[in-house]
Amino acid sequence: MSSAKLYNAELLGLATSLARYPLSDDLPLRASVRSATCGSVTEVGLELDQRDEIARIGIKAQACAVGQAAAAIFAAGAAGKSATEIAPTLAGIEQWLSGGDLPDWAGIGAIAAARDYPARHGAILLPWRAALAALNERG
Repeated sequence: MSSAKLYNAELLGLATSLARYPLSDDLPLRASVRSATCGSVTEVGLELDQRDEIARIGIKAQACAVGQAAAAIFAAGAAGKSATEIAPTLAGIEQWLSGGDLPDWAGIGAIAAARDYPARHGAILLPWRAALAALNERG
């Protein structure tokens, strides 16, 4: 498989756009997760509003461009979301990576070609997993 289809201008642009979501020390809910398949690490910091929805996000991805693009897609669509919306999306991404339909999350089509690259699957899942871990920390 040619990686040219995967590493296109849109995906690379998304990867660099991750800088719009700096991980600052004042974000109270935090979690870091690592992919067992590729070793990528994504750390998420969240601040919630009074409805327990994401009001602010910071994210740091030590990952390939696919993982960074997935983190940027997550961050761009996370505002106003709660754990009850993120968990089904994570399940939907897992199903999509196994051959199902692309889940409903704004911008996720930009990484659709990554399904053909199983070594990248772990990095794709990290932002949703890290956010859920951070949300579960709030006790």
